[in-house]
Amino acid sequence: MDTAQFQPIINFIWSVADDLLRDIYVKGKYRDVILPMTVIRRLDAVLEPTKERVIKTYQAYKDRLENVDLLLTGSQGSGMSFYNYSKFTLQSLCNEPKNIRANLENYLDSFSPNIQDIISKFKFKNQLDTLEEAGILFEVIERFCSPKINLSINPTLDPQGNILQQGLSNLGMGYVFEELIRKFNEENNEEAGEHFTPREIIQLMTHLIFLPIKEQIQEGSFLIYDNACGSGGMLTESKDFITDPQGLIRSNASILLYGQEINPETYAICKADMLIKGENPDNIKYGSTLSEDKLGNLQFDFMLTNPPYGKSWEKDQKALNVEKKGGKTSCSDPRFQVGITSKSDGQMMFLLNMVSKMKQTPQGSRIASVHNGSSLFNSDSGQVAIRKHIIENDYLEAIIALPTNMFYNTGIPTFIWIITNRKKEEKKGKVQLINATSEKYYSKMKKSLGDKQHQMDSSHIDAITKLFLDYACEGDALVLDNEDFGYTKITIERPRNTQDLLEDEKFNSLAQKETLLEKLTHLESHPQDFKDKAHFLSYLGVKLSKAEANLLIDSDKTSNTEKIPLKVDIDTYYQNEVKPYVPNSWIDYESASVGYEILFNKYFYTYTPPRSMGEIKAELESLESEVQSLLSEILQ
Repeated sequence: MDTAQFQPIINFIWSVADDLLRDIYVKGKYRDVILPMTVIRRLDAVLEPTKERVIKTYQAYKDRLENVDLLLTGSQGSGMSFYNYSKFTLQSLCNEPKNIRANLENYLDSFSPNIQDIISKFKFKNQLDTLEEAGILFEVIERFCSPKINLSINPTLDPQGNILQQGLSNLGMGYVFEELIRKFNEENNEEAGEHFTPREIIQLMTHLIFLPIKEQIQEGSFLIYDNACGSGGMLTESKDFITDPQGLIRSNASILLYGQEINPETYAICKADMLIKGENPDNIKYGSTLSEDKLGNLQFDFMLTNPPYGKSWEKDQKALNVEKKGGKTSCSDPRFQVGITSKSDGQMMFLLNMVSKMKQTPQGSRIASVHNGSSLFNSDSGQVAIRKHIIENDYLEAIIALPTNMFYNTGIPTFIWIITNRKKEEKKGKVQLINATSEKYYSKMKKSLGDKQHQMDSSHIDAITKLFLDYACEGDALVLDNEDFGYTKITIERPRNTQDLLEDEKFNSLAQKETLLEKLTHLESHPQDFKDKAHFLSYLGVKLSKAEANLLIDSDKTSNTEKIPLKVDIDTYYQNEVKPYVPNSWIDYESASVGYEILFNKYFYTYTPPRSMGEIKAELESLESEVQSLLSEILQ
């Protein structure tokens, strides 16, 4: 697709904002008017050829049928999934400047319910007061109806039937709308990162998720899902990547797009984008994916997302009736039986939601999900359980560490998780790590956009993709066994220090205090080899209640724990690494639990030796000489 042909349309629409909204709205709010008006004008132009037929059918059946939707979208109506039965078009609204507000509201209220949903979520009607008070409502509508641009599918003709302007296809209109979204998001970069993933990150994700199985998706039907879809960029980029006739896959498959979004404005943008591109807008759902999954009955072939991270999901937890009992957190939702993360960060719950929607077919499903560093190693019990579930079920195929400062609202390290339930034979039981953080995988931007200071071009994306497709295991890529990330977490118990016990009122109240002190004091100078707690209590030779026994033991699970690699024998580790430094201790095997963490620095850290003293001295002498020279110039 030659995108240059659409630039005049994009520039014209952008000029409407600059010319008419500049003194009325701050720049970040231009899109509140321009995006809905672009959608409305496109729909208006597309519906124009069937306008009279829709009005005639509506007038004939509005009082005879409770619901005329089927008629108005069928052959007696628009023949499309939407309609407008108002007597007005945007163009005819301009014939009555004095009644522009009332007539526009009549026009908007006459759209089909799916379009009214979009207009409502855009909150476009909230802008009418501002536009009317500023005296520019008529001008905005008039500019969008300008003959300088054609947003219709059909070409515009002169009186002799010659083409003045080509029609704008759904694909072309989609590109125009996407570019407007991108420009507005970049202008408003403080908010962009919440709902807008940079295009090059999406392109990298599509390369990683689709290219490994490109031969299997040449024909057929495939479902793609984004559970935090924002303005829909991942969905549309995915379909374009698969079906682009000049692309790397060039598939003829039918691609169906699904998503859910909680932010009303970005939901409206996404749904409008789907409508404009000829997709089914009803596949985009509004609401919280975590507490109100509106696509719960579906499973998907491919899933891509950039969920919110470091963001509270306390409200969702309440809606899900999350309960804490006996130190465990749970809820009845079948998607989240593996684990529940703390209310302060719900990013891994989005990942778990996608894992629950993987297809159990020969091809299975593939997932690409962006997360921050805490997802790799956070000790929150819910995150530990989710990592364990994914790795022990051999779903984790790769993790790619991205350069910092790639996103609009955060400069922190981010990572792409690649997950599948159908690994190739050579990848089973293994995980590939790719460290794409160095400067060979990005370039610096001339002008920052919020926190976004770095960008990737096609060569960077190709380099990372090559490491992934080649299953590289050298340099910036490693292939490790699943078990390499695993550990057994154990608690080391030991007798409490006698000095601490003497300061404890409960201990001082024990009838056997003196006997116990004698035994414990002897232990401090004559360590024993205890097998477990029972062995220690037997050594004391005093009958104690459970509470009294626990009073004598230091079993702090915060500080007295060890993470022992799964490939290392627990007893051997204890004898070599713990017991020599913690005498009289033993392992509490009942507390043992298995977890997984992925520490990129452990595998890719490169030691940089400090500068030599001679080098530092030379630099100091050089600086001193420079200072003396400057002082001499001042004093002369």
